[in-house]
Amino acid sequence: MRVERVVPILTVPDLRRAMREHEEVLGLRTIMDLGWIVTLGDDAGHQLSLMTRDASAPVNPDVSVFVDDVDAALERARAAGVEIVHPLTREPWGVTRFFYRGHDGRVVNVGTHTAA
Repeated sequence: MRVERVVPILTVPDLRRAMREHEEVLGLRTIMDLGWIVTLGDDAGHQLSLMTRDASAPVNPDVSVFVDDVDAALERARAAGVEIVHPLTREPWGVTRFFYRGHDGRVVNVGTHTAA
């Protein structure tokens, strides 16, 4: 399994306001907008996601880690004994993912892009 991208996620009460602030301050632009999560980025590949409430999971993640083999990542998470808080799910927006909670309480969204 190889990590391909890591994107921090900020939970915000007002998505549009947060988007404007980060666009103005950091010079990032919107590269994905699903209405409940927005990812801002630049030409160098730096990204920041902003979220109100996850569309299908019971908790909001703190970070997204995209991998080349999400099944292998899930096996590793189970072997490590971390709590799986959102099962492996093929989401309608083109991502297959699961969430785990680390022993520090942080929630990590592990996913890979798949056909929608």
